[in-house]
Amino acid sequence: MAIPTSGYPTTLDDTNATPSATVEFPQPASSTDLDATNVEHDLLHKNLSLAIVALETKLGITDSNATSGTLLQGTGSGSSEWSSTLPAVTLGGAVTGGDQVMSTVTHKDYGETVNVIGATGGGTQDIDLTAGNVVTATVDTSANTFTFSNPSGSGVSCSFTLILTNGGSQTVNWPAAVDWAGGSAPTLTTSGVDVLAFTTVDAGTTWYGFAAGLAMA
Repeated sequence: MAIPTSGYPTTLDDTNATPSATVEFPQPASSTDLDATNVEHDLLHKNLSLAIVALETKLGITDSNATSGTLLQGTGSGSSEWSSTLPAVTLGGAVTGGDQVMSTVTHKDYGETVNVIGATGGGTQDIDLTAGNVVTATVDTSANTFTFSNPSGSGVSCSFTLILTNGGSQTVNWPAAVDWAGGSAPTLTTSGVDVLAFTTVDAGTTWYGFAAGLAMA
């Protein structure tokens, strides 16, 4: 039985340490005759050549060598190169930035994740900044105390917008770290929507709070 023809680039080729296995690139033992069954010398060379040429065709030609911090990418002209500059790409999934700095960027058609708290139910309600920088909540039932958690580190501006419904229907308590514009918390709407904004630059030691819009609806 002859060695199967290389399946690359349609399928990945296979190897096996057993000389008699029906695979594209068998691994003969040191004592195996290269003209033995399933390890024919010429066919083994043919399969290797086909796979190498297919791989070269996929990668293209280039005189660029791999260096630290670079990715191999196609140039669109039959070649490829290692580059630290990404071309225009479309992301197919979420990207975690790991708190790294992005410089000289222009944003277009972007959105922000909304942390939908819903009815607060009274008691203590935490606003976790890792869940989104736009927060919606509805005050109901009884007094509500808001807490803020997980802002960005000190020296980094961190802000969020709170869209609060019926905030004036119950007593609302804010973190002591909030420094309100004018020195006091705004009077919230009993039946309607208030938009509040908060900013910190010292990891939440001080939050600057102000009413962006009261009695919106």
